[in-house]
Amino acid sequence: MSLEEYQRRFLDAAVDSQALKFGSFTLKSGRQSPYFFNMGLFNKAPLVSQLAESYAQAIINSNLEIDVVFGPAYKGIPLAAITVLKLYELGGKKYENVGYAFNRKEKKDHGEGGSIVGESLKNKRVLIIDDVMTAGTAINEAFAIIGAEGGKVEGCIIALDRMETTGDDSNTSATQAVSQRYGTPVLSIVTLDHIVAHLGQTFTADEKSQMETYRNKYLPK
Repeated sequence: MSLEEYQRRFLDAAVDSQALKFGSFTLKSGRQSPYFFNMGLFNKAPLVSQLAESYAQAIINSNLEIDVVFGPAYKGIPLAAITVLKLYELGGKKYENVGYAFNRKEKKDHGEGGSIVGESLKNKRVLIIDDVMTAGTAINEAFAIIGAEGGKVEGCIIALDRMETTGDDSNTSATQAVSQRYGTPVLSIVTLDHIVAHLGQTFTADEKSQMETYRNKYLPK
């Protein structure tokens, strides 16, 4: 499997910053995973720049036509801001009018009021941005918010697609489920397949075995 240069740089940065670690980890779902991804560790300027470039390049490569990047509160807020900046830097005039927006957790009843901060979503083509997608709960909420504001979701983008099923009896990954439910694409900077392709040669024999077992158990058949 071949990776683009921005994907290789993203994964290298994730490992160097320990945002991507290998071992044995208990996920929120209760699953035991041989790897863990914590994008909160992309918290220094060079890492933020690499993250923004990776999101922006994935969006540019997708050829999606968008007006707004929407970041669900709270993690999505800085992601939306840095991504529209990098879209303009890399894509130029095509992206100069792309705005960003996010939601407040509590609706404001004074000042400008409302639950949306930033670009208006009304009659806009919107891309939802987040870090990962597991059960898809945050994405479902974002679809509802955008729809209530009169926007149209053109797609979603996440940093890492773990490619896992939503449950033990499911043969559909979380990203596939969202894409099928809403009829929109779910983009990602990288997937689990990219991790294995780029970093697999550095795994110990035990790490390789754990990864293979995990993939066989939780990825769609």
